[in-house]
Amino acid sequence: MWVISKPRLRAFWEKYPAAEAPLKTWWKIATRANWKSIKDVHKTHPHADAVTLKCGLTVTVFNIGSGKFRLITGIVYEVHTVYIKRVLTHSEYDRGSWKRQLCRE
Repeated sequence: MWVISKPRLRAFWEKYPAAEAPLKTWWKIATRANWKSIKDVHKTHPHADAVTLKCGLTVTVFNIGSGKFRLITGIVYEVHTVYIKRVLTHSEYDRGSWKRQLCRE
């Protein structure tokens, strides 16, 4: 898969160093993957969830670092592209403001 963009991940792990290794592992897996659906994603990330927001946008949320972090992506399976939308701590994710922000983009 083509993953856009690593600088977002890097900025997050510079702020939260514990996220660096698991995000690098995710990156390595994702860039080598050939996901065609959420079922394919589950083969490498069984706890990933496809979440449809109120505005109709569907994102894929990955649990990173044993659930300490959440990686929110937009996956366009037809063109083999993963867009990094947000990287959040678990508590930031739980607040839910990211949903409204993504719907406004």
